[in-house]
Amino acid sequence: MKRILLTGMSGTGKSTLIRALAARGYKAVDADCDELSQWIEVKDPMGAEVTPVDGNRDWVWREERMHHLLSTEDAEVLFVSGCAENMPQFFPRFDLIVLLSAPASIIVERLRSRTTNQYGKQPGEVARVLRLVESVEPRLRRAADYEIDTSLPLEQVMAALLRLL
Repeated sequence: MKRILLTGMSGTGKSTLIRALAARGYKAVDADCDELSQWIEVKDPMGAEVTPVDGNRDWVWREERMHHLLSTEDAEVLFVSGCAENMPQFFPRFDLIVLLSAPASIIVERLRSRTTNQYGKQPGEVARVLRLVESVEPRLRRAADYEIDTSLPLEQVMAALLRLL
């Protein structure tokens, strides 16, 4: 089974793309859910390179559940979308890592207008996302095998992704 990680900052279209893949019949899993992710207390948020999402709490992948998901052999291709602080430990388990990116103005508009997720509605959350674009996205870019600009229409983004298969 080929395992593909779709990652990127909030507002880059990870959830939209993973839903479109599932609608086409692919095994496509959004890791940003209670089943695969959880809130944890951050011991030293002021010393952390990346600030927690919510006060002293951060949203991370449930390691045992992600290991189980990535060990399951029930499809030709598995697409997983998400971005979490503990995600890099799973990078070796993926055959491809695809960074989804978009200009800051598009990210801000998507955060403002999305209805499926409340994160990004508050000014502090938008500011945090934009800081992460500057600090975390370059590290994701270095880890990624490919980058897709999601400011393109969804069908073009999907076509670019499926060409990688």
